[in-house]
Amino acid sequence: MSSIKLFQVTFDCAQPERVGRFWCEVLGYVAPPPKGFDTWDAYEREQPPEERGSWFACVDPSQGGPRLYFQRVPEGKAAKNRVHLDVRVGTGLVGEERLAVLEAECTRLVALGAVRVQLLYDGVDSCISMQDIEGNEFCVD
Repeated sequence: MSSIKLFQVTFDCAQPERVGRFWCEVLGYVAPPPKGFDTWDAYEREQPPEERGSWFACVDPSQGGPRLYFQRVPEGKAAKNRVHLDVRVGTGLVGEERLAVLEAECTRLVALGAVRVQLLYDGVDSCISMQDIEGNEFCVD
């Protein structure tokens, strides 16, 4: 039997800390500074100028979810993501009750800078496709 491997989800982005802090707010994650530093600012001050702001990471404080890693890349987003996150807020709910929970979460995320793309609703099941602050697709499900 194979063992379960730990994994992280990596985002390519232009502004790692900005995108990372957005996802901290979305998911309730925290962003402890790198080992040996009291703050991210203290860490950044110790880096060569060309390395400052090149990455950021956050974790699930309950340790149940994967680490999220954000790395600066020179190119912009060019196409639809082949993989995306589903923010699961309506698990077990159906119909209008589910839709109301999804809409409330969508409103909260739009206030953080997310963009609502499309509601998918068939009268029973629903999800809302959205984009984060750099255009990465995700769903409120």
